[in-house]
Amino acid sequence: MAIKQLTDAQVRSMSVEEKDRWWLENVYQGDIPQFTVRSVVCGFFLGGVLSITNLYVGAKTGWALGVGITSVILAYLIFKTLQKAHLADNYHVLENNIMQSIACAAGYTNGPLIASMAAYMVIQNVVIPWWQMMLWCFGLTVMGVLFAFPLKRRFINDEQLPFPEGQAAGVVLDTLHSEDEEDEAKRVLPAKLLVIFSALAAVIKLLQSSKILTKIHLGILHIPEMLDEWYYTWAERAHHYIPTLSRVPLRELTVRPELDIAMIGAGGLMGIRTGVSLMIGAVLNYVVIVPWIISRGDIHPVADEATLAAWTQAVIATVTGAKAPATAAFSAGDFYHYGFKPITTWALWSGVTMMTTASLVAFFSKPATLLKPLKGLFQKHERTEDCLKSVELPLWVSVVGVPIIGAGLVYMAWAFYGVPVWMSSIAVPMVFIFTLIAVNSTALTSITPTGAMGKITQLTYGAIAPGQIRTNIVTACISAEVSSSASNLIQNIKPGYMLGGKPRLQAIGHVIGGVAGSLASVAVFYALFLRNSPSTLITPEYPYPAATAWKAVAEILTKGIGQLPVSAQWSVLIGGVAGIVLEIIRIASKGKFPISPVGIGLAFIIPFTTCLAMFAGSFMFWVIGRLYPRPEQKPNTIFVQNQESICAGIIAGAALMGVAVMAIELFLLK
Repeated sequence: MAIKQLTDAQVRSMSVEEKDRWWLENVYQGDIPQFTVRSVVCGFFLGGVLSITNLYVGAKTGWALGVGITSVILAYLIFKTLQKAHLADNYHVLENNIMQSIACAAGYTNGPLIASMAAYMVIQNVVIPWWQMMLWCFGLTVMGVLFAFPLKRRFINDEQLPFPEGQAAGVVLDTLHSEDEEDEAKRVLPAKLLVIFSALAAVIKLLQSSKILTKIHLGILHIPEMLDEWYYTWAERAHHYIPTLSRVPLRELTVRPELDIAMIGAGGLMGIRTGVSLMIGAVLNYVVIVPWIISRGDIHPVADEATLAAWTQAVIATVTGAKAPATAAFSAGDFYHYGFKPITTWALWSGVTMMTTASLVAFFSKPATLLKPLKGLFQKHERTEDCLKSVELPLWVSVVGVPIIGAGLVYMAWAFYGVPVWMSSIAVPMVFIFTLIAVNSTALTSITPTGAMGKITQLTYGAIAPGQIRTNIVTACISAEVSSSASNLIQNIKPGYMLGGKPRLQAIGHVIGGVAGSLASVAVFYALFLRNSPSTLITPEYPYPAATAWKAVAEILTKGIGQLPVSAQWSVLIGGVAGIVLEIIRIASKGKFPISPVGIGLAFIIPFTTCLAMFAGSFMFWVIGRLYPRPEQKPNTIFVQNQESICAGIIAGAALMGVAVMAIELFLLK
């Protein structure tokens, strides 16, 4: 069925009371069962699962991907399957909407785990108790809900802003639940593609685990993650040439092809512009700059722990006479190697600075985005009768809840992290301003400037509390994560408004989703990624780029730029200027400039292998779109029109299987 909506002329001319009355009479579906046991249970468990996929993707790229459409399609598939098995009756579109509200809220809870609080643990070299982290993540989510719903009435009900990602989820919901039998094949195609590519990605990820395949005697099916592994194996045995740059092996520069199926899917979602920018940054950093800096002596190799352990065992065996001397098998070059960690220790400064300056230029480049939401605070709206008082979340809930939950966050910041009460108290009102600005950005572009808002708070506290690195990170976490959560949750409310759902039920769903996401994300993070030591977080396989950026900004603000090598200091200046110039060019060209400075900067803090995989994903879908540009062509119908479903399936399947493989190898194959 066609979704009813106001015209642009009506949006401009009608009062907010008239818009509310029109929605109530033309869109609202009344008290149709939507907050049902099955929608809540399904949303809870599906949200927990999808929050784990975001945790995995965040560890790889530093970004949390929207899970709205993925959750909509997966829930539809689950209940359609149950219906065909006569285990469930008709599944209403508004049940699906409540389910995606819960699942989306769960997906947004793990921001601190992939960014600010991960950086905190690495810097302080401490493990925050899991229950404290769970309370912290849940508190930030609830605070986001309390900020989101009062603003919903202005940005969605009154201004009718688009919220593109939320609007797309609403359209998908409406399409899936259409009663037109003739369009059933087209309607279920996205769902089928999501399942097919999810299963395919999961199988590939499983076949990349040599430990599991060896255990079940299927080693012959192993697919190497590094596609050049066969060459290096052959070259080492035959003593043939190992490719180098400035006498450094390419593999130690991370310059090698990797079959990272989840990152290929992520690249498809990012698009060719970001993919090309990542590739430019990767080549510039790992092929040009880093070999030169190594030759200057500013990047040093680190000890190879595995080789040192083997050498130690050989020495012990030699001394004790357990076997013949074996130490001669080792050469000096075996012990120390370059790699992602020593490289990124130097390169991250230019990358982080470029991303920060570009984000801030973009953030402040549209004064209307900053001033319009603030101006609206002082406009008087005479409201006679609130016709939606029985369906909207009452305003008093936020009026009472914000001070209470805010006080709880302030207390936790003091009790858990030692942040002075007055400093964290300043962060709470900052949330309000940042949320207004972030919602306006999300409403127009679906892009929430979380990174820029976090850096602004870090800069603010760098001035207020110089040298206090814990205060810098924790306070910035409050303002950035709450405003980000509120903005994304308002976007998640949009489908319910389009389809006539009850907003207060979505609010309850968001809180339930916060519980689901906190439980699932924290459990997996502590068991598989943290493993009782912050040293296990930032690795070549899981570089945690967002946490790396937070850590770098906090350190440079508290310790000063003078701590860096001279070459790194110059890289900060060059990266900062490049970010500003490239972003100004992009803005002046009205988005036609094909290079993203944020994408280039990101390539400096994630391995070349990951950049190449994401570029490959973006390039493949771009080529298909070019080869088959017409909508009636079958490849266009499958791969172009359903690109988001395919990529979401690839990411979900690979991420979930990746987490499962980590758990099996860690706990069952010791």
